[in-house]
Amino acid sequence: MAKYIVRYGSMRLLGAFDCPEEAVFARGTKVIARTGRGLEAGEILCEATEEAFEQLREAGGRILREMTADDARDISRLCEHQHEQFATCQQCIQKLGLAMELVDLEHLFGGERIIVYYLAEGRVDFRELVRMLAGEFQTRIEMRQIGVRDEAKLMADYGDCGNPVCCNTHLIEMPPVSMKMAKLQKATLDPTKISGRCGRLKCCLRYEYDVYEQLQKDLPPIGSTVTTSTGPMRVLAHEILAGRLLVEDGERVRHLIDAADVRRPTDDAPPESTGKDE
Repeated sequence: MAKYIVRYGSMRLLGAFDCPEEAVFARGTKVIARTGRGLEAGEILCEATEEAFEQLREAGGRILREMTADDARDISRLCEHQHEQFATCQQCIQKLGLAMELVDLEHLFGGERIIVYYLAEGRVDFRELVRMLAGEFQTRIEMRQIGVRDEAKLMADYGDCGNPVCCNTHLIEMPPVSMKMAKLQKATLDPTKISGRCGRLKCCLRYEYDVYEQLQKDLPPIGSTVTTSTGPMRVLAHEILAGRLLVEDGERVRHLIDAADVRRPTDDAPPESTGKDE
């Protein structure tokens, strides 16, 4: 039985889904599927492969059918009601005085549940809120505390690069990003320029880090002394992608040279000019 990778839900989850016998779906086909959460609308990305299975974190389910015009109209009505449901939920939170920030609501296509996404500094006792919402909407309520990166995944649109934000398109999980990665790539350290829509370091700083790290291993360490055609020089800095070195000779004159033109580091002592013959 064929399996397809399907993207579904507000958090753009991915799963490998069984499909009806002899059914064939093209990329981008809208489908109705049974997931672990209930009946949901999804989008076909590709046929499942072993490599795709290894990358998936979420459980799959079963594709029931291709989305019909009636299904599309039902989804549109759900989206219209979600604005009212969001306002109702916000009023309940304020009434109970809960220390939480409502981010989004997701009403599953099959009506099995409404998922409430929220931000909070710590744990929140939302039992009374759940009872109020369940009585108001007559369905199961699921509370989901998220972080600021997940908030961007739900709400953000475009990044500084002009493309849709990565967390809302192709990223399966948020990669760890550190200031060390920005420093190695010689990126500006201005927080306003290396921070994404979530306010954290941009995920794209992680993409090329492994390449930079590998290339840096082939360069002599900063502070070491290398032998060049004109004599020993001290390494001051790297231009990693260009494969060049900023070096300083014994007269404190700086030069930019190709790393391929130097020999292995000799020692850690700086080159010295004595000013007289030995």
